[in-house]
Amino acid sequence: MISKTAMITVAGRPNVGKSTLTNALVGEKVSIVTNKPQTTRNRICGIVNRGDTQFVLMDTPGFHKARTHLGDYMVNVVKESVAGVDLVALLVEPIANIGTQEQLLIQRIKEANVPAVLIINKIDTIPKEELFPIIAMYNDAHDFEAIIPISARKKDGLEILLDEFEKYAVEGPQLYPDDMTSDQPDRQMVAEIVREKLLLCLEREIPHGTAVEVTRFTERENEIIDAHVTIFCEKASHKGIIIGKDGAMLKRVGELARKDIEAYMGTKVFLQTWVKVKENWRDNDVLIRNFGYTE
Repeated sequence: MISKTAMITVAGRPNVGKSTLTNALVGEKVSIVTNKPQTTRNRICGIVNRGDTQFVLMDTPGFHKARTHLGDYMVNVVKESVAGVDLVALLVEPIANIGTQEQLLIQRIKEANVPAVLIINKIDTIPKEELFPIIAMYNDAHDFEAIIPISARKKDGLEILLDEFEKYAVEGPQLYPDDMTSDQPDRQMVAEIVREKLLLCLEREIPHGTAVEVTRFTERENEIIDAHVTIFCEKASHKGIIIGKDGAMLKRVGELARKDIEAYMGTKVFLQTWVKVKENWRDNDVLIRNFGYTE
């Protein structure tokens, strides 16, 4: 019986492992993951029930220097997500240097006057003795409630982390049903999976300039899902690259996405994709809102 909840914001610079950690704690994929920066664009809730406590983990975009209006939106999502929660989990890499983005996030945590724990991720990539100066450095930077080394990829240290999270749970009603692992609608998850495959398959700036819209999402009587997806890009030249020679790239993206969507939905999916151009949409506030990036 859930009797306590904890709202926890997972914050950090791009590619530090926020989505990997959220997925590992939830126990299934609720946030897309790639090795490219700015993969996560929206705040996504992952839900973990443990004993009498429900943890609501808010996976946020990577905190970065914005260069477009979409980037401004993503940075604002992070700033707003740091305030008004029970705990902030600041995720960093095991590097003996506090970068500009970490300094700005620590300053934001101080301004919000919210408790914070520091999570040093990717500890499987360095010798253990190299952790001590990193811990000392962050100890001097802020009075963190705890500093916890983990490897989200190897699921090392996650139980210790949840034990720490539980200290900040407060008495209150259950916020989400027992069988719910994310607040994302199915249509949004489908769009995110397609965007993940674009990031994985395409190089340079092209996948960062894409937006994905699910224009049709229906279920037949035999539980088969029909999904129609439109991929928007910023230039006509990008459209040709996304489609590829004889449609090969678009076919590859669709096949990879369909497999993951079927695994997520637990049923067969017929996925159809189209590509359209919306020039410079990342600097068009109306289009940004139309694509679902709203405060």
